[in-house]
Amino acid sequence: MIITNRDSARVITTRHGSELRPLMDRTTSDITLCSLAEETLPPGRAVTPHHHHEMEEIYYILSGRGRMSVDDEECEVCAGDAVYVPRGHRHTLENTGSDPLRLLVVCGPAFFYEDEISDEP
Repeated sequence: MIITNRDSARVITTRHGSELRPLMDRTTSDITLCSLAEETLPPGRAVTPHHHHEMEEIYYILSGRGRMSVDDEECEVCAGDAVYVPRGHRHTLENTGSDPLRLLVVCGPAFFYEDEISDEP
């Protein structure tokens, strides 16, 4: 059994200003088929538009609100919303609220940096 506590998880500052905490991934265990991370996105910031060749993702909003974009679809999201992002689809999440946006990110297979392809202009 492997247990990772959020409070002791490593904190990674992303290029778009989020704090990312890998809770269960290739860096914390031998897991390869899925991963779980917590992300905190500051107000006014957005996840860098990107896509994945291998991974599919689920974004689960814990608190705050924002605008999720997957390809040409856009939708307001808030606490309790789960968003499926198929592999190969360009996506981003913008914090449109005045509080930090907290979310869980589930990836399958487990997240690996080489599969994240930036779609920034």
